[in-house]
Amino acid sequence: MTDISHGSAPQTTIDKVQASLARRHRKQYILQGFGIVAISIAFLMLFILLWSQIATGYKAFMQTNITLEVFVDPEEVDAGKLPRGNFDDVLVAALLPYLPNVDASSRADVRTASGIFSNGAQFYLRNRIVEDPSLIGQTITMRVPVSDPYDQLYKELVDRDTPENLRRLDNTQISNFDQLYEAGVITSRLNTALITNADSRFPELAGLKGALLGSFWALLTCFLIAFPLGIGAAVYLEEFAPKNKLSDFIEVNINNLAAVPSVVFGLLALAVFIGWFGMPRSVPFVGGLTLALMTMPTIIIATRAALKAVPPSIREAALGVGASKQQVVFGHVVPLAMPGILTGTIIGLAQALGETAPLLLIGMNAFITSAPGSPFDSSTALPTQIFIWADSPERGFVSRTSAAILVLLTFLIAMNAIAIYLRSKFERKW
Repeated sequence: MTDISHGSAPQTTIDKVQASLARRHRKQYILQGFGIVAISIAFLMLFILLWSQIATGYKAFMQTNITLEVFVDPEEVDAGKLPRGNFDDVLVAALLPYLPNVDASSRADVRTASGIFSNGAQFYLRNRIVEDPSLIGQTITMRVPVSDPYDQLYKELVDRDTPENLRRLDNTQISNFDQLYEAGVITSRLNTALITNADSRFPELAGLKGALLGSFWALLTCFLIAFPLGIGAAVYLEEFAPKNKLSDFIEVNINNLAAVPSVVFGLLALAVFIGWFGMPRSVPFVGGLTLALMTMPTIIIATRAALKAVPPSIREAALGVGASKQQVVFGHVVPLAMPGILTGTIIGLAQALGETAPLLLIGMNAFITSAPGSPFDSSTALPTQIFIWADSPERGFVSRTSAAILVLLTFLIAMNAIAIYLRSKFERKW
């Protein structure tokens, strides 16, 4: 009989199993450690990304303004000549009493002092007077944005200790600003113009309205084309198409199209939509067509996966009570698969919202100073607007670029949150 006692006897089978289990547990702990490290690094990179954009872009959500009591001099603004008038002179006249060191008879001093106004300040005053000409001859309170260098100074992005010849503002300009600040006419408010204004060459006036509407029209076009076509193709391939070499070939190519770089779709749109069909450049409709080509494979794949997830018993039960094939598919299978279909569609649209390369190739990076009123008006989109601002040499566009990225991320997060909500609310488990 074999002696299995412990002590000085040779290593038994139980000892070997225990040693093996110890090695397995050690390897499992190592694998778990690698997984935790990988997840930690991913979250760290995400935190760094978000923190860098927030730290740079949060200042763009605030705008420095100057508030003045403005006397609308009838000699400068004639009601019969509106919208023409010397609106800039009216603003300067309201500014000079706060700057006693400025010689009003010196054009150079006055020009230096008036540089605090944004280039669009006179248009703020003009629009208000055009809306109500009875303001001529009265004193009104006007709050207008300051120009970008002074906005940067207020936000402490201009180092006062830098040598004067290396600063955007000289000592005189800084002194004038300090006098206005001490007088209490310099304030900082929420920058609603970032959303309500279209693009501008002046950072303090530039906004995202045109890009937001351009992205809206492009995504709407994309959805109206890709959603029905994608679902129709998926339903046919999954439920009705015969299983042969042709359907296998189509399925393989759909999967390949989902992996094609987006710039290829941009080149295709440039050649077909603009080159062959003669469609206009820089319009959201063409952008939507391009994004629909790119999104459709994703919708088809997601829809087919959702259809496959419906248990065969649903089909068999419906067929068993006499339903036709069409009634089974459209009355039972598709409704049950709709949560997965909607989730895949929203994720595909979210991906399309963030695409830049195909839109650049069809010209949606033009400088457009007005928001589009329809899908056929020239426009930019959020990603291309970010590209334009990132390429601008003006210092003020640095923070606005990060702010635009935060707006884009907000929309992407919202769309993904909607997808998660729809899946959790309507998902059926069998």
